[in-house]
Amino acid sequence: MKVLVSVKDKEEAVEAVDGGADIIDLKNPFEGSLGACFPWIIKEVVEVLPKEVEISLAIGDLPYLPGTASLAAFGGASMGVNYIKAGLHGVKRVDEAVYLMSKVVDAVRLVGGKVKVVAVGYADASRIGAVNPLKVPEIAFKSGADVAMVDTAIKDGNCLFKYLSNKALKHFIDQSHKMGLLVALAGSLKRIDLSQVKKLKPDVVGFRGLACEKGDRFKGRVTKELVKEIINKLKG
Repeated sequence: MKVLVSVKDKEEAVEAVDGGADIIDLKNPFEGSLGACFPWIIKEVVEVLPKEVEISLAIGDLPYLPGTASLAAFGGASMGVNYIKAGLHGVKRVDEAVYLMSKVVDAVRLVGGKVKVVAVGYADASRIGAVNPLKVPEIAFKSGADVAMVDTAIKDGNCLFKYLSNKALKHFIDQSHKMGLLVALAGSLKRIDLSQVKKLKPDVVGFRGLACEKGDRFKGRVTKELVKEIINKLKG
């Protein structure tokens, strides 16, 4: 299991790496769950981190605008990252989601290299009118993406497990693995949730709030001590 820590700048990225994070996830929390950060921040982080550290890049909580999504994916994939994450936020139907993600995949493949594409659904999809998160493995597979992920859209303290049961998440993971996909779980996870996550055994588990001072994903800063604590509980 790899631990992903979401950061908003190079200082937080260095803290997360020093704490032992496997994947550094670049995002702008002020623009949403998968808010996209500025290109100059991406450039700084890519330049400062050791080459062996994987970098994930969120390109937004996307509306159904395949052209916009593909252009963002192409730009992000051109900057030396390892994963492009696309959120299926304004997408209501599976066929729309497959089309959107297929254009993201096409754009990333156009860049070349081995950048993986992550299709992200939202556990609280009913709150925002988005596509059913349990359909994400099918969407990822049909579009040619590499990773099926579930997160939460609204960051109000309610975590992944409020919306999806262990049984549903196990089905999500098993279905994804049968299709040859990697699986990532995230969504305002707290210390009390770590043992549950550990039992589910996703390929990747993501955090921001838990890795930030006072648990505040907006005003708090990622610290290496909090990252180490997460990793010790998950991998210890």
